[in-house]
Amino acid sequence: MSAAKKILAVVAHCDDEALGCGGTLARHAEEGDEVHVVFLADGVGSRGGFNAVEHDRREQAAGRALAALGVKHWQSLGLRDNALDSYPLLEIIQPLEAFLRTFPAEVIYTHHGGDLNIDHQLTHRAVLTACRPIPGQSVRNIFCFEVLSSTEWGGSAAVPFRPNHFVDISKQWPRKLAALEAYSLEMRNFPHARSLSAVEALAALRGSNVGITHAEAFMLERSVW
Repeated sequence: MSAAKKILAVVAHCDDEALGCGGTLARHAEEGDEVHVVFLADGVGSRGGFNAVEHDRREQAAGRALAALGVKHWQSLGLRDNALDSYPLLEIIQPLEAFLRTFPAEVIYTHHGGDLNIDHQLTHRAVLTACRPIPGQSVRNIFCFEVLSSTEWGGSAAVPFRPNHFVDISKQWPRKLAALEAYSLEMRNFPHARSLSAVEALAALRGSNVGITHAEAFMLERSVW
């Protein structure tokens, strides 16, 4: 039996982890790895009529979703939603560096740099900076995931998402579905891209890319063996 790995997902908002790599995180947890999730932004602060009740409801949903995935450890940095570009990048990077000193992750999952959402873009950039390959860096692998209603909307000028790493989540699909159902207030009705039907269609498509029923797809950003 291989030694447990330290796995970290760094995402912009609560629900990005379930949409982008929920099945993969569930598989890591089932296989005995130590899985942590860090949310950078509050996810709701940019909406009209935002209040503390809505913030608490979103965090409670995150707790239920992560429990469904088998993830026991998570925290939120509480930065402003859809406003990461209002912070000096260093103010995003330094908390990540501090976290990595306490949890020297070996594998990182984060956003694709070509996403439409500005918070996703800056999360990607902050992760690459915090995990830059200097001597003693614990991070050996960085994988970028896709998030429906952002990655595919990046536009012609964006770096396209071209997956080269696939994770079989056929057995973990019910866990991913339960996590998405915990975020029911963030989901939309089909044919919206962020609907349960669209998410399942994407999982089936990515599975069919590699001959399985359900998969999550990633772009490998860096790998050190």
